[in-house]
Amino acid sequence: MNDGSTRDHGEGALAFDGLAFDGLAFDGLAFDGLAFDPVDTPSIPAPSAPVAVVPKAAGPVAFAQAPHRALSAAEQDNPLRDIRIAVTEAHRAHLDAHTRIQHAILRAARTTPAPLRSLTAAPVTVAAEGAFKPLARADRRTLDRAALESLSHGDIAAVFGTDYDQAEANPEIRIARASPLRLTAITDIDLRGGALSRGRLRARFDGDATTAAVQAVETFAVYAGLHLCLVDATLTAAPPSRLETGSTELEIVVTQIDLVPRPHLTAEVIAGDGRSISVTVTVTEKSGSAIGPGTGGTLDHWTGRIGHGGERVLLNEFHMAHLARGDQGIALGPEFAHFTGHRSTRLPTGGLLLVDRISRFDGTRGVLDRSASYDSEYDSPADSWYYADSANYSAPHFVYMETSLQAALLMGLYVGPTLTAPDQTLSLRNLGGTATVLRQVDLRDKTVAQSSRLLSTTMLPGSSLQTFEYTLSVDGEEFYRGETMFGYFSDEALGNQTGLDAGRTKPTWREANLPSTVRTIDIAGRRSTSGARLCSRGTLALLDQIDVVDGGGDHGNGYLHAVRRIDPDDWFFARHFHLDPVIPGSLGVETAIQAVQEWMLDAGFGSGMADPQFSIPADIDFTWKYRGQFLPTDRQCELEVHIKAVERRNDSVIVTVEASLWKPGLRIYELNDLAVELGDIPTSDGALR
Repeated sequence: MNDGSTRDHGEGALAFDGLAFDGLAFDGLAFDGLAFDPVDTPSIPAPSAPVAVVPKAAGPVAFAQAPHRALSAAEQDNPLRDIRIAVTEAHRAHLDAHTRIQHAILRAARTTPAPLRSLTAAPVTVAAEGAFKPLARADRRTLDRAALESLSHGDIAAVFGTDYDQAEANPEIRIARASPLRLTAITDIDLRGGALSRGRLRARFDGDATTAAVQAVETFAVYAGLHLCLVDATLTAAPPSRLETGSTELEIVVTQIDLVPRPHLTAEVIAGDGRSISVTVTVTEKSGSAIGPGTGGTLDHWTGRIGHGGERVLLNEFHMAHLARGDQGIALGPEFAHFTGHRSTRLPTGGLLLVDRISRFDGTRGVLDRSASYDSEYDSPADSWYYADSANYSAPHFVYMETSLQAALLMGLYVGPTLTAPDQTLSLRNLGGTATVLRQVDLRDKTVAQSSRLLSTTMLPGSSLQTFEYTLSVDGEEFYRGETMFGYFSDEALGNQTGLDAGRTKPTWREANLPSTVRTIDIAGRRSTSGARLCSRGTLALLDQIDVVDGGGDHGNGYLHAVRRIDPDDWFFARHFHLDPVIPGSLGVETAIQAVQEWMLDAGFGSGMADPQFSIPADIDFTWKYRGQFLPTDRQCELEVHIKAVERRNDSVIVTVEASLWKPGLRIYELNDLAVELGDIPTSDGALR
């Protein structure tokens, strides 16, 4: 680009502020075998032929060669001067050409994700797994001059709504704080727009284009709520290159947005005539401002966030992001800072991070011999990736498990069990639990309230155990309840795991019974057909086929068997956990659910239903037990499912199963009374039944 921000991404790949364009490749510049030396070196002979820049392969874009001219008499003593001029001109021509390509891509490329099924008629653009989740969302997509002036005065909630209210916090958060307001209108804001689906904003301005570009990026940063997780901060912009343009229109395309190490946003700002600059805006706390818990985990100073119910929360999305993959001292207090950058207990990250804020906590760090209770929140936007990828009508089962278990482990860690052995690496693992759906509810655009209680902490040599009970609620009504146990284990303890059968090899039912008739359900084939909406897909496509023994299994009602190859590059290893990758136990449960769903469809249980949908049935106690972990090196995961019961109701069918999962040579997961329901579409009031 013209601002010199081109970076090399290897042969044949050029990148502009993180956007790589791999389709263009070029040979190096040849000087009769001599490397180009930018320093005057008279001893190097002049080339015997004019310098030329030659594309490696013909393509749709042609690059002009630098003109070759004869050396003047005054230049005969410096034969490399002409070479340097030619190379410089050719390089500039390349940059100009690539800049034009980039502009075309950024302006024309628009992703078109599949619309998401919703209770409303309006389609929802689906966020990719791992996409940044804005801290707040506003209904409005345009801003006039008066609204922009309000933002320049810091009246953010007045423009975007009460979700942006921070009471007296952040008095200096405003756009155009350092210069006169140049924006005259925002004609469109889209949190999922742009070539990378990370956000887009279009604006009109008058006056200085560079100032307007910075203000446009500041506006998007405020719109995405980046400031809401700090209490006393300012918007700071890295000094950008000058934007020289005769246009009065701008488009920003967000290339990066994140909360770590500080909330920040980088965007390509493109003028109407195609010229562009890159602008980064960061939310930076003022000196001395509190950004996290104090020594001993004290939470006696507010860090700026207001929760769903209007209360001041203790920890927020900024702390969750740091606990997942950043500075643990910021997340939990200075005692945890030395864990940063090392394998240690963390929350999942990306699309598997399912807790946002802690609103209440009555425990004390270091006090491990008494119970503690706490409340937390998780926002579940309708554009979340798991709604689009699940065969369920609402959230898939793993969301129920993860959002409750993550809330529990967070506060269990906060009291400090790992601080008793600060030099020992301890990994967190869930050991099992029991949970029940109390009522079926659609979670789209809801805030899930998580209430948990730490019941006990037991310290053991090389490990410690914690037990919890929890409930999940929406709009003041409980819908999920359970209890669970977590363990913190040393490397030695993890290395000595013996599975569910005391280290003995337990064969699958199929291996033990050698059934004569086995048929296969081709899940991948059905998934690839149009209209396969009752099929897990995309990121949640965990199975490609299952083998069925009709009338088989421990209960004689049917038996399912599947093998899934483990790829070290599977997406969830990067999410769960940072520097300690294992398959989430909840996705093992989800794999069993998908096998049952496919079997139910194959058995024709949806026949005669007007609009069949999968859901999690209520009032069935589901129990799980984990005694091992699936690692990236485990090669495969083997699943068997025993159909325990099939219950037919007036408008639905409920199948209850038992299941086990094996890593090579070891059975490590056991699931009891896991249930799946297939029934007609929910009622219009949002309840599923």
